[in-house]
Amino acid sequence: MTEVQSYYGRPVLKEPTWTWEVPTYFFSGGVAGASSVLSLSAKLFGNEELSRRALYVGAAADVVSPMLLISDLGRPERFHHMLRVFKVTSPMNVGAWVLFVNGGASTTAALLELLGILRPLKLLAELVSFLFGPPLATYTGVLVADTAIPVWHEARQELPWLFGASAAASAGAAACVFCPPAHAAPARRLAVGGVVAEGLLMHAMELRLGETGEVYHRGTAGKLSSAARALSAGGALLLARGGRRRRSAAVLGGVLVCAGELCLRFAVHHAGKQSARDPKYVVKPQRERANRDGTRATIRTA
Repeated sequence: MTEVQSYYGRPVLKEPTWTWEVPTYFFSGGVAGASSVLSLSAKLFGNEELSRRALYVGAAADVVSPMLLISDLGRPERFHHMLRVFKVTSPMNVGAWVLFVNGGASTTAALLELLGILRPLKLLAELVSFLFGPPLATYTGVLVADTAIPVWHEARQELPWLFGASAAASAGAAACVFCPPAHAAPARRLAVGGVVAEGLLMHAMELRLGETGEVYHRGTAGKLSSAARALSAGGALLLARGGRRRRSAAVLGGVLVCAGELCLRFAVHHAGKQSARDPKYVVKPQRERANRDGTRATIRTA
């Protein structure tokens, strides 16, 4: 087998320059978006206690998220500049608008809930947050896939769904931490279901990535992936077995799931860095695509 090398040993692609704030934002944005859906869904089924707790969790995550982005950007005005235009072909620009609308709506609803005033306006804000919640929870998967980083781009079919499942698990688990077990049954089901769906999607993604998916089992990304699986599975099991009866089990299980989902976002982040660093994961997939495209062109002209 021929070893793939780069020019004078230099990386073919530049590694992502994102710092810790970005994968942390992937987590907090997922919590915010999925919590918006959980909050209004609980309200529609008459679970006001869970609805209120999920609303507060989502609003807190929506407050933290732009702070993380601004910290990564370096200057606050750079986030403002992204809102000066609306470019539907740019996942980053669309995401900034989704975060702005969802964050404004959820924090408005949480404040009005806390003050107990303007109920019609609060319901309208909750509805807006509910509608923008799913895009907020998943657009970061589209964002990272819309790059030349091999392990991200080749997983463009799975990453948005993976981030969505992770967001659901995170939001459900966070609600279990703050909501009494008697009212938290839907949140427990969401957390456990999200963990199961995430595990299946992660496995499917690694199978389709083939050799490129090796980065999820090596180096920092491998350690974080293992931690994510162990923490999320352990937390989900604790929520399912003891979270229904004991508040301590619900809190610990929720914290473990959230920790696992945070590790997952950092695993994806470091996998991107590792795949950009090794020319094998850049050059070989390009050659394989070129060979496939050439074969298809030959068949069409035959």
